[in-house]
Amino acid sequence: MRRPRRRFIAGLLLAPLLTGCFASGDDGSSSPDSSGSGGGARLRVAMAFPPTENFSPYGEDSYLLSRLGVTEGLTQLDANGIAAPALAQAWNSENGDRSWLFTLRDAKFQDGGEVTPAAVVTALTRAAQAKPEPTALSGVKLTAKAVGDNQVRVSTGTPDPVLPLRLSNPRLAVFSPKAYAKKDGVNPVGTATGPFVLKKITGDTAAALDRFDGYWGGRPQSPGVDAKFIADGTARANALRTGQTDITESLPIAQVTSLDKETVREKPTARNVVLNLNTKSGPFADPGLRAAAREAIDTSVLAKNVYEGYAEPGQGIFGPALNWAAGKRVEPKGRAKATDPDGTAVTIATYSNRPELPEIAQVLQQQLDKAGFKVKLEVRDLARFESDALAGKFDATVYARNVMSDTGDPLAALASDYTCEGGNNQSQLCDKKVDEAVAKAASVADTGRRQDAVMAAEASVLATDAVVPLVHVKIAMGIGASVEGTLMDPYERLMVGTGTRR
Repeated sequence: MRRPRRRFIAGLLLAPLLTGCFASGDDGSSSPDSSGSGGGARLRVAMAFPPTENFSPYGEDSYLLSRLGVTEGLTQLDANGIAAPALAQAWNSENGDRSWLFTLRDAKFQDGGEVTPAAVVTALTRAAQAKPEPTALSGVKLTAKAVGDNQVRVSTGTPDPVLPLRLSNPRLAVFSPKAYAKKDGVNPVGTATGPFVLKKITGDTAAALDRFDGYWGGRPQSPGVDAKFIADGTARANALRTGQTDITESLPIAQVTSLDKETVREKPTARNVVLNLNTKSGPFADPGLRAAAREAIDTSVLAKNVYEGYAEPGQGIFGPALNWAAGKRVEPKGRAKATDPDGTAVTIATYSNRPELPEIAQVLQQQLDKAGFKVKLEVRDLARFESDALAGKFDATVYARNVMSDTGDPLAALASDYTCEGGNNQSQLCDKKVDEAVAKAASVADTGRRQDAVMAAEASVLATDAVVPLVHVKIAMGIGASVEGTLMDPYERLMVGTGTRR
């Protein structure tokens, strides 16, 4: 049942807390109301997730840099999830996909230097050597070599037919040599290539960016961006409601009904919410109990009541944002028969950074209790949740994941999340049939045939009941009435660009 009035009142109670949220000069940047050089107004942006690694380009903070228009790599993803030109204007494969030759466009770094093959080689080499390794390079031995005045040859230990997709990952962004002055890190301040220059970082609360007039893609229309990191979803919504922010990402669904509908935009994303079941230890090591949990869950309730229409019921690991997936879906075979839970106690864990997840966990608790389980919930901050989830300390986890975020290749999500050596394997799944299906798909270069193989691998994962797809999430983003050109990216890598302005 919806309770928009109560949510609206709760939101208003928090409004005073936001006074001065974008106050002039409070982070040392230009006033958000100043025109800046060349006319126009600075963009005020409210981000949902604060930086946790001092804007290191090799971790999750890389997506913040990408969404704010600071960084870019050799390639980017187009609307269909295909590799498109970025710093590289063309490429071709060599030696049976073991190496690829990329031709660079004329571009400058934000510190004034030229984007040269040598600089690109340095950037890719440092990324390949980073510890922990960027997820886009998991299991890949990547090397790079300068070729002539404007080309770079990128090689892998084994054939990699999706390397151009892989290089679109924000963790593989290219920085100027100055960024690598210190051996123990990368300094992204003023050293990237995107349309906006990161000028100042204020801890994990704010960042100031200015327009990069020398951007290869054209002069940005906004003179700069003032970003605030506001983890509390109600506070972000209030910043939009009171006119203190121009663009607000990840609006809590509970707040959407109380906002001016003209300021809320929606779009399907490649982000899913799933229930991962621990297949290695605890009660869900029993396939019959996993099947019982799957059969007890009504995903339509989650889409309608929790997301209030801003999600669709789970269809699989790959949802409607990947428009090719539905026509290629394969029915899972060989699933276990459900057994009676008979009061089996299980713990479901999730994290609070996405406010819908604890609500989902509560609904699942009710549905599974009704089916005969005895469910305990544990809600943590994301930083405290992930390590224990990956260590298999919970019976089940409610987890949100953009399946295209690692490489732009959907197979990467299956390899990372559901294979024996996967680095994001919360279900602790290690199944020979799954690993074989993923390995088979990895060897296919042709796009259509690879998609077929990916969906066959998806079916092999679903057959284990290690994961229950819950919902496919839509973007709920707040955009002020005076703002134009916000990038509604289904892969959640882009948000502001050269045409974003107010």
